[in-house]
Amino acid sequence: MVLENKLGINDSAELARQEEKISKKKALELFEKGLLDSFEAGTFDTLSKIHKYLFDDIYYFAGEIRDVNIAKGNFRFAPVMYLKQALEHIEKMPQSTYEEIIAKYVEMNVAHPFREGNGRSTRIWLDLILKKEIGKVVDWNMVDKEDYLLAMERSPIKDVEIRELLKQALTSKIDDREVYMKGIDASYNYEGYFIYKTNEL
Repeated sequence: MVLENKLGINDSAELARQEEKISKKKALELFEKGLLDSFEAGTFDTLSKIHKYLFDDIYYFAGEIRDVNIAKGNFRFAPVMYLKQALEHIEKMPQSTYEEIIAKYVEMNVAHPFREGNGRSTRIWLDLILKKEIGKVVDWNMVDKEDYLLAMERSPIKDVEIRELLKQALTSKIDDREVYMKGIDASYNYEGYFIYKTNEL
């Protein structure tokens, strides 16, 4: 199934290629124009703005909360009927320490608020919180993709694995373009790793 898109693409592989190309270009713009510095760290509004900026040229739903239920394997992300309440709860979660920030990141992943593009958007959102709260970001060059995906898959049950994995990759190079852009790599995304099931409502 190919998601409806503004590009008129009907081939899923081609859509994935164009999506990565365009979203990386937009992510670089976010960084180089300093737009992220004006966003409030840790809010859903900020995550929505990031998502819209990355994907507005591709999807009609960019920046909008999904209206379908999504699952990967046997795990269901937050049901649509409870999604807004879940996002309100996440926004109120503390974020003053590294441990609190990762707990918040894991909860946002469980919420999975968008139809597509959650991984890239939420990693930028995570780094923005880390940068503003503790003066560090994740150097994604130091994070093994397979380890990351497996740790994220297990994180709703226990977040210690993802917490330790990312902690080892923290860097004070908060304004390094290469460090930032590595987090946009599509190969870190669930979308390319797990088979998704969607339930039209």
